[in-house]
Amino acid sequence: MSKKKAYLCAIAGAAAWGLIGVFVNPLYERGFTPWDVVAIRVLLSFTFLFLLMFLFFRSHLRTRLRDHIFFAGAGILSISFFNFFYFEVFARANLSLAVTLLYTGPLFVTLFSRLFFKEAFTSRKMVALFMAITGCAFVVGLLPFWQAQVPFEVFVMGIMSGFCFALYTIFGKVVTHRYSALTVTTYTFLYASIFMALTSDVWEKTAAFAHPDVWVSALLLALVATVFGYILYTTGLKYIEASKASILATVEPIVAVLTGVLFLGDYLLFWQVIGIVLVLYSAILVTQRQRNGGLQQ
Repeated sequence: MSKKKAYLCAIAGAAAWGLIGVFVNPLYERGFTPWDVVAIRVLLSFTFLFLLMFLFFRSHLRTRLRDHIFFAGAGILSISFFNFFYFEVFARANLSLAVTLLYTGPLFVTLFSRLFFKEAFTSRKMVALFMAITGCAFVVGLLPFWQAQVPFEVFVMGIMSGFCFALYTIFGKVVTHRYSALTVTTYTFLYASIFMALTSDVWEKTAAFAHPDVWVSALLLALVATVFGYILYTTGLKYIEASKASILATVEPIVAVLTGVLFLGDYLLFWQVIGIVLVLYSAILVTQRQRNGGLQQ
């Protein structure tokens, strides 16, 4: 695959993730809670992923038992909870705020990488951290007039979505060199599905599935915003550097913000737009490699 096609795949995958609000909002209107929506997303996504693996990549289903602790950690602590906090902020505030706070995740990855993998904490990363914190302050209204527009608990849940989102990289880093990205994703969603099946009461709301729009939204959430998004992004990731793929992934919040404003009635103040730009740029900055005399930071 050419680099151009790989870039397009990565961008298309990230854009598919950014459409999530269009599919989630109708489920809220039918009475599903954020926890229910997480269950719907992971259960249907795992079903599609497993069928794909079983039909076309059956050999990739073989794994070592000892590695399932990492699949389980990524599925439960990351996928389940980052989706919950993300959807909760979306339900209580708006999609634009939810996706902006989610993209504090790369900053947590940087901190975790320093703690667990002894990666250098460079001046570039320090600047990115400062920009992300400043951007969040603009988004929630603490800057420039110190008048918070967002309740504190909503802000905390947004930061937690970024924290849990970052855990996927930490758990995944241990096993990605042994398995394909599709294998890691499938088993991650397996454990997320088991956890959500045991903890969600979505089974008590089966009557809502009598409405065709619920099935349409649920299937599109799983297929377009999850399975296709992961497959396209992972396909691009095979042929381009991970750092460049991470930068391309910032298409997701841009699409999500535009979706929120155009289709979901989100309204952004000028200072919130400034904050969104700062958070997105910090995510780009922290994934870039700086060269100075042959050395990389």
